[in-house]
Amino acid sequence: MLFCNRVLVSRRTDTHQHTIFCFVWWLLNTGTQDRLWTDPSPLAGEGGARAEGVGGCGVASRQATQKTLSEVQARRKWLIKRARYMRANPTEAERRIWNILRHRRLGELRWRRQEIIDDLYIVDFICFEHRLIIEADGSQHADNEEDAARDAYLQSQGFRVLRFWNGDILANIEGLAESVLHAVGILGAQTCADPTPNPLPQGEGASESISNV
Repeated sequence: MLFCNRVLVSRRTDTHQHTIFCFVWWLLNTGTQDRLWTDPSPLAGEGGARAEGVGGCGVASRQATQKTLSEVQARRKWLIKRARYMRANPTEAERRIWNILRHRRLGELRWRRQEIIDDLYIVDFICFEHRLIIEADGSQHADNEEDAARDAYLQSQGFRVLRFWNGDILANIEGLAESVLHAVGILGAQTCADPTPNPLPQGEGASESISNV
């Protein structure tokens, strides 16, 4: 009986060894061992893909943020340079307006010229105390959709915009001064939804052309 058990154990061992030998031989002759030892498990691959995807989104997000910041900084730099140029090279109409506004000559009001608003626009003249803006327009501003969008934004920020044609400014600077004083005098009684006081009557248009942002 003991002999029989030994024989059975021996045969089982031989069979097991033979199975292992056949499996190793199959691996060596099919090249499967490369895939077996190098391929990650499905879970590992999925996790790697997710990690890479998450990392990619993070990098893309940071790149987008950096690009946005760089664009804002570049636009700010350009606006500052542009405003300085416009102050140094005013049109004749702008020079006339500034001559009556500077040094608090008009109603003791303090005005600034070529001022940047929210890193979006440059306005010709602005009185922050009364939230009033004066724009000297050349002929290129007639029926300009960009000016309409610009004015809508400025009004949404609580500013009022008075636009005058260059030709009217040169012909009647006293009338402009009266319109400005009239606007300042009624600002406290009006809301932002009320209409802007009528500027000077539109003339034939100015011969000169100015560039505004």
